Amino acid sequence: MKIGVFDSGIGGITVLHDAVKMLPNEDYIYYADTMNVPYGTKPKEEVKKYIFYAIDFIVSQGVKAIVVACNTATSVAIEELRNRYSIPIIGMEPAVKPAVEKNKNADKRILVTATELTLKQDKLQNLIAKLDNEHIVDLLSLQELVRFAENFDFSEESVLPYLKERLSNFDLSNYGTVVLGCTHFTFFKDMIQKLLPEDVDIIDGNMGTVNNLRRILEEMNLLNEGNGSIDFYNSGVRVEDQEKLRQYKDLLKQLD
Repeated sequence: MKIGVFDSGIGGITVLHDAVKMLPNEDYIYYADTMNVPYGTKPKEEVKKYIFYAIDFIVSQGVKAIVVACNTATSVAIEELRNRYSIPIIGMEPAVKPAVEKNKNADKRILVTATELTLKQDKLQNLIAKLDNEHIVDLLSLQELVRFAENFDFSEESVLPYLKERLSNFDLSNYGTVVLGCTHFTFFKDMIQKLLPEDVDIIDGNMGTVNNLRRILEEMNLLNEGNGSIDFYNSGVRVEDQEKLRQYKDLLKQLD
């Protein structure tokens, strides 16, 4: 049985990459909802419809677990998904906890970046309220990075001016950690790092999610010996186009 990995678009490939590295003998289905990306600018109920359609499809493929490799989808629907399906549903969470633990006694602030919809949801707000006793967390939408990624535009000429503009209102010397709260943003980690002081860390929730996946599969005795195959689907249609498959595989290599 395969592992399903779901995202609004290509951002979840950053999680898929870490999963394949950690669990190379599993087989995977990667579902990108390319017809409806981005989720972060749409109303919550509309996004939920897209999510349920996608997860229904992935479940129909006979998978043994699903990683919702999308912070926005996790924030608006993860509890309902877990109530709806009997297989493990693993969600994403911005890495606020490790960021707070690292910076709470260091007199440094934390910048949590995410999509517009994720930033509005109670899930993130409650997480920050629970952990941020010293009120050192600031929030920033980097929504446009999703569009850059979906257009396969990873050029500094396009992206750096946008990042500079979005970060211009922050005194970055006051920060110890930047949290990437959207899987798309990981593609731009090196560019973001260029704009930060050398001592500022950038973290995401990808590896924590994959560690959680492995732990659950081990506990349920569901680890198996596959061959590391990946089937790609765009909004329920299997990707057969060789150019599109090459693009996806190049993204995986780019992350090595």
